Amino acid sequence: MKKFLTSILVGVLLFAGGCSNANDNATSNVAGNAEKEAEVELNIAYQYGLAYAPLVVAMENNLIEKAYKELTGKEITVTWHQMSSGADINTGIASGSLNVGFMGVGPAVAGISKNIGYKIFTNLSGQEHSLMTNDETIKSLEDLVGSEKQIALVNIGSIQHIILAKALSDNGLDPHSLDSNIVVMKHPDGLTALESGSIALHLTSSPYTFLEREEDNLYELKEVNEAWTKNDSFIVGIAGIELYEKNPEAYQALCNGINEAIAYTNSNVEDTAKLTAEFDGNEVEKEVEYLKLGLYDSKTSNLFTLAKFMSDNGFIDNPINSYEDLVFDNVEGN
Repeated sequence: MKKFLTSILVGVLLFAGGCSNANDNATSNVAGNAEKEAEVELNIAYQYGLAYAPLVVAMENNLIEKAYKELTGKEITVTWHQMSSGADINTGIASGSLNVGFMGVGPAVAGISKNIGYKIFTNLSGQEHSLMTNDETIKSLEDLVGSEKQIALVNIGSIQHIILAKALSDNGLDPHSLDSNIVVMKHPDGLTALESGSIALHLTSSPYTFLEREEDNLYELKEVNEAWTKNDSFIVGIAGIELYEKNPEAYQALCNGINEAIAYTNSNVEDTAKLTAEFDGNEVEKEVEYLKLGLYDSKTSNLFTLAKFMSDNGFIDNPINSYEDLVFDNVEGN
């Protein structure tokens, strides 16, 4: 009987010990999950120029972090990465090192067409573009076709490349007739190369457009600016579909923060200029002037028109069939 009772007691103690370990593990898992849930992070890529001014506002004032705190009462880590092209951002999104990016509409449409895994969550800005030359004998795009004159722009497939192609098409020329003339340079490097005479033409956006127009020995070919105006979408924000579907609170905070930054840029131009001038290397007074020449709006304009042009002219392999293919359902515009 003693042996029997002893066996029962040992069994009870072992069972109790097993439950205790299970509870400890469960408690540990809950704590681990809570810690994991708290580690929400956005890795955001952006590029150069005044087209990205609201992002400087958002970054310097922690607007996304504040929006997330208001929605959830929790913290979010936002890390900003400055990159030189939309192609680089597409690579980052595809690899998982980025989940948000801001780029020209051309690379954004191309990335959506390739099913990289994102859509557009906001428009950001429209800006004037210019094709400037240091050769006063060049009067039109037609003068360049068949020549060896080099045109500096930020990347093959960039929005500048697509705008150049559209300008050619609008003037009855083959949209790919100047592809071989393109040399890839960052906007600041293109400005320097144009001024030094090492390249003949530079296709760029603000503030470099305005800086080049102020130089007496540089001349503008107007077809590019006419093909895509500041009223048309230039820079858009893209977000990973995984972020949209799996972390709606972070996605909403992202939208709220960028909307607030756009509103601030429009209503506080001088304060914005004090922030952006430091990044652009301009005097604050000039920066105010340049900011007023841009358009900052969350609504897209002619986005689908550009996507159709890209599809019709071989810039994307898979056609975009509708505006809804390009954007998340919170986006307004066309």
